[in-house]
Amino acid sequence: MKLSREVKTGIFAVVSILLFIFGYNFLKGSNLLSNNRTFHVTYTNVEGLAPSAPVTINGLVVGKIQSINFVDDKGELLVTFTVDSDFKFSKQSIVRIYSSSLIGGKSLAIIPDYSSNNYAETNDYLKGEIELGMLESVTGGLKPLEEKVMKALSGMDTLLTNLNSILDDTTKDNLKGAIANLNQTMYSFKGASANLNSLLATNKEKLNTTFSNLETTSENFASLSDSLAKIKTGEMVNELEGVISGFNTIVTKIEAGEGSIGKLLKDEKLYDNLAGASKELELLLEDMKLNPKRYVHFSLFGKKPPKYEEPSDTNN
Repeated sequence: MKLSREVKTGIFAVVSILLFIFGYNFLKGSNLLSNNRTFHVTYTNVEGLAPSAPVTINGLVVGKIQSINFVDDKGELLVTFTVDSDFKFSKQSIVRIYSSSLIGGKSLAIIPDYSSNNYAETNDYLKGEIELGMLESVTGGLKPLEEKVMKALSGMDTLLTNLNSILDDTTKDNLKGAIANLNQTMYSFKGASANLNSLLATNKEKLNTTFSNLETTSENFASLSDSLAKIKTGEMVNELEGVISGFNTIVTKIEAGEGSIGKLLKDEKLYDNLAGASKELELLLEDMKLNPKRYVHFSLFGKKPPKYEEPSDTNN
């Protein structure tokens, strides 16, 4: 069958329109021949996210952003994206805006949730969130440090206030006086140190002699210690025990009344005789004091002593 020129022109126009639509969608990131799934997510701020930005799951690009439009007059934004992968994830999965690199733009990352079998279907709305940027992360990390610094500054301010209240005029004068006294003490200590140095320099030879004598004494003491160490302590102890044993024997004999000392202590008759002799000697000495002529006669011319006459009051 031979087609007319008009039919050929119409077919060519239809094919051209289809090719234009296909190419336009392809350039937008949509492949009309693939089985894409479309999802939606809303944000209050898309952080510079642009259409045709990649959509990733675990770092793998699985789709692209189709459009970003305002939802209402409050500025809420609706992001529509497609996923050309058959990978399944639940409706509780999170769609996060993140920075793909330091100098790159923003991208979407699907954080899959595997806790539910309620899988997301095309045209479902998912929950969105925004990942903190580098500056926000650093700022968030510095926030506890900022709080600690503020607390430290507050405590320092309180300390300075208390210090100012303590350091009144009287306290300042006392501190000045204490510092002046400390300086005077240091000067005195310096003078005493100079005098001590002078004394040591003057008596250096004496000190050397003293230390030499001390060293000699130490050596002598060491020799004495060696000599003491060489003494046969065992024999000395045995001899000492023998002396003590002999002394105990003597004491035992004395207590038994043996020997002169034992008889003197134990013989009552001997004691009485000694007591009587002592009494007679005492009477003799008393009579010699009262009647010296009875016992002693002295004459310069050699005369014979007169006959002794017993006194009438002599006690027999």
